[in-house]
Amino acid sequence: MRKFIIDTDTASDDAVALIMAHYWQDVEVVAVTIVNGNVPVEQGVKNALYTLDVCNASTPVYVGCAKPMLRESSYADWFHGKDGMGNMYYPEPKSKPQSAHATDAIIDTIKKYPGEITLVTLGPLTNIATALLKAPEIASLVQRCVIMGGAANTVGNVTPAAEYNIWVDPEAAKIVFHSGMAMEMVGWELSRHDAALTPAEVENVMNFGTARARLAMECNKTALDVSMKMQGAVGLTLADPVAIAVALDPNMITRQGKYYVDVEITSELTRGATVVDELGVLHRQPNINVVWTINVHRWKEVLYLCLQ
Repeated sequence: MRKFIIDTDTASDDAVALIMAHYWQDVEVVAVTIVNGNVPVEQGVKNALYTLDVCNASTPVYVGCAKPMLRESSYADWFHGKDGMGNMYYPEPKSKPQSAHATDAIIDTIKKYPGEITLVTLGPLTNIATALLKAPEIASLVQRCVIMGGAANTVGNVTPAAEYNIWVDPEAAKIVFHSGMAMEMVGWELSRHDAALTPAEVENVMNFGTARARLAMECNKTALDVSMKMQGAVGLTLADPVAIAVALDPNMITRQGKYYVDVEITSELTRGATVVDELGVLHRQPNINVVWTINVHRWKEVLYLCLQ
């Protein structure tokens, strides 16, 4: 079994990603760590625990950083709803989070399973950066780190230049990007265009009739509306589930390559932009494997397999 740590600011698309990881046969999710991002960290904890209840999973959940390293919090309720779950206001979860802090759980778990952990980040990188500052040696102990974040030389989704997760805490992202971990950047653009779920595909998933399929689509109702009306998408863009799908099945990647990638932290205009040196003009050592394209048919197939 492959061992995953999932670091998430649990809102609607994060919930789908959590479901997928818990229904993939050769994956054991050993910890879910929560970071401030889409919603306040307390709401993210509640959303994660409720999602795990629906999955009948007892994965330990840890509360992490409650604000970005240097910036003020900036939530995404405009996309995910006030509760982060499409304004569905689900009941209180049955279980409680663990007492240990998420950053300590990340460090301890990576050290417990050296060379075995796939770290998947679905939110701002505050928890990961904090853990790396506290225990920089964990960078070399992570087998694979899949980052849902950034935009590879393309338009952002919170500003023209930046993707939300990186924009929220660009200082944290810069620390992580230069940590030396074996990282893969799965930009938000991979969930756009043909990768979006059309309204007909959303209805098809609802017709699976499982509790997890119903949760996955219901909690994304506001996200579907915003994706189509504000972003001009053909349907529901699911950035976090695309990233988890890449982590679950790397064979769906159709184009990738290792490049030098940096994060802009000083400019307000381009704050959080992920600058990919695609042509190698900076002559800097490549630090991140950038995923450029995926097999869209396979991505949706993986999603459906996990929700049926």
